Amino acid sequence: MESSAPAYDVVVMRDVMVKARDGVGLATDIYRPARNGTPLSEPLPALLERTPYNKGDATRFLPKAEYFVRRGYVVVIQDCRGRFRSEGDFYFLTREAEDGYDTVEWIAAQPWCNGKVGTLGTSYAGWTQSALASLNPPHLAAMVVNQSGSNAHTSSVRHNGAFEIRFLCWAFWGGAVSKEALADPAIARALGQVNVREWLTRTPFKKGCSPLSLIPRYEEWAFDLIQHGDYDEFWKQRGLNIEEYYQEHADVPTYYCGGWYDSYTRSTLDNFTALSRMKSAPVRVIMGPWTHGGDTPGLTYAGDADFGPEAAIDFYAFHLRFFDHYLKGKDTGLDREAPVKIFVMGGGDGTRNSAGRINHGGRWREEQEWPLQRTRYTPFYLHADGSLRPEKPGPDIPPSRYQYDPKNPVPTIGGNMSSLAGLLPRPEGAPEIPNTQRERDNIGIPGAYHQKEDPRFFGCKPPYLPLASRHDVLVFRTPPLTEDVEV
Repeated sequence: MESSAPAYDVVVMRDVMVKARDGVGLATDIYRPARNGTPLSEPLPALLERTPYNKGDATRFLPKAEYFVRRGYVVVIQDCRGRFRSEGDFYFLTREAEDGYDTVEWIAAQPWCNGKVGTLGTSYAGWTQSALASLNPPHLAAMVVNQSGSNAHTSSVRHNGAFEIRFLCWAFWGGAVSKEALADPAIARALGQVNVREWLTRTPFKKGCSPLSLIPRYEEWAFDLIQHGDYDEFWKQRGLNIEEYYQEHADVPTYYCGGWYDSYTRSTLDNFTALSRMKSAPVRVIMGPWTHGGDTPGLTYAGDADFGPEAAIDFYAFHLRFFDHYLKGKDTGLDREAPVKIFVMGGGDGTRNSAGRINHGGRWREEQEWPLQRTRYTPFYLHADGSLRPEKPGPDIPPSRYQYDPKNPVPTIGGNMSSLAGLLPRPEGAPEIPNTQRERDNIGIPGAYHQKEDPRFFGCKPPYLPLASRHDVLVFRTPPLTEDVEV
């Protein structure tokens, strides 16, 4: 039960233009196993990642490609339509199904591929996988979908219909490193100087009156996301919505990966719950104590809480074990494991480690289904005295009230979030550097934090008191618990 060992060199063909069905060229890098600089002649399984984050970013993609290529896979990394070296216009998520399908079938037809194509990737590169799977390409053979979406209206771009403002931030910094900005130094300079923190105080935006107007196509899709509040046909487009197409979705082995502190926690579990019941191929899910990102499964902490060394996994090795099993037919033991693997947080002693994080503890556990059948759903009720109790309040109890002031919003301190970021503004007089090399300004910080205002978090102000002390925050508490409860 061993996974593939490193045995090959790596050669790469860059910027191969894969033609989509409408003739648009999609820029693609192809990494192949080789000996002494010569690619292997025999066809091999291929792994595809489609990304809006620049396939040429060596720090992001080269280590991943080399890891799998050295172990006998062809790795194909492609810029999404309209991003970086690919042709066409970028419009958030809506062309990824067709472009992905066409790319999978193009790969399968190449002499270096044995007809088996797996997919991988995180966040947007998880959306691109699920989008193409909704069209069921014949040569799609396996998927590892990390921290990605199911229905953009209910659990990502919007949350039960409420717009998640992080996607305005995504439009800003995505625009700053867009193909349009790379082609026009004036646009790049203007968008590179945007302080997203300042612009977040100017919402709601007006068309033509924000820096997004410098890239009209980006402004168009950003305003479409903002203005379509109801669940209408806009949100039923392939790419933006996987849930609408579950019946048509490819029936292939799939591993859904998520984190308890990720912005896609709900959608990861929605996809697993629905497709594991509908499909015959094995569908699995792993949920760790992680925040958003392709590297976070290798961390033991989220925010100010540390969950111990068991919390971290080797994410490349995790992928390899899966793909070896389903693309190479190796016995990695995966088929003898339970379909659900969850990290149950808690049980630590509460002391702080050398990094200042609380030892919160936790452990991995395998389960047969999600939600857990043995769950005991127990309603608790909000009472006017601030208590939280199993007893229902009386029928004539007046509601608890608070007054919300949009000029003084309650800060968000940690939690499940991602993409609430911009580019760090360049200091006055500092040398010019490309936006693609600029450090990101993380405005929203995910993870577990004490709910007390803190200068690390956007919107917090002196004297940095607990959120519970604000006049516009209601708090309801149970009496002290008499025994441990797993939630």
